[in-house]
Amino acid sequence: EEKGVRFFSTAFDTEGLDYLNSLGFDRFKIPSGEITNYPYLVKIASFGKPVILSTGMATMSEIGEAIEILERSISKDDITVLHCNTEYPTPMDDVNLMAMLSIARTYGVQVGYSDHTLGIEVPIAAGALGATVIEKHFTLDRNMPGPDHKASLEPSELIEMVASIRNIEKAISGNGEKVPSASEKRNMAIARKSLHLNQAIEKGQVFTEAHLIPLRPGDGISPMRWNEVLGKTASKNLAVGHQLKESDFS
Repeated sequence: EEKGVRFFSTAFDTEGLDYLNSLGFDRFKIPSGEITNYPYLVKIASFGKPVILSTGMATMSEIGEAIEILERSISKDDITVLHCNTEYPTPMDDVNLMAMLSIARTYGVQVGYSDHTLGIEVPIAAGALGATVIEKHFTLDRNMPGPDHKASLEPSELIEMVASIRNIEKAISGNGEKVPSASEKRNMAIARKSLHLNQAIEKGQVFTEAHLIPLRPGDGISPMRWNEVLGKTASKNLAVGHQLKESDFS
């Protein structure tokens, strides 16, 4: 409560679901092993609360059947489906992260990813692909006894994973329009070039390609106007290296 972290738990039978519901939880998590447990799904749907559905070992049709049962009492907007592989640790070759996107396209639900790989790379990639929920095993010490600790993150790793995902969320939050960002505009003049004189020109002379060279900075006439400048007449004597200006043409 002090950290603003909401607590909920997972039940593995209908009696456990009733107990958790009696505690006033505002959401429920369906573990992968219960995705084909019809009475379990019916019971959890009857609560009418948001649900996170994990899909390890499941086929697309099994996911669809579970969603159909949940939708009897729960809005699709309150159903989040987690792509998952139920192997600890999951081999990278078996992650199949693109299946998360297939679930979203097929069923029109929010999607996320339940990760059992070693490390934090795959959850970060899932965040980049649009996962709205990330599930990751967490332990205080991987050397503790028990089956899950070896494939879990320790505190510093969890901090790094969360920070990385938050950065990814910022990075993909743009509107998709390709325009110079506020932070890079100040670099445009430094990085780009403008037209300068590669050799001196006298008043009345016509500009040829031999006179022109693109050089930094880029706060003058753009090199994209190269053909426009060719054939113009110099309005004054100009020295080599001079950055061309509109007033240099007569």
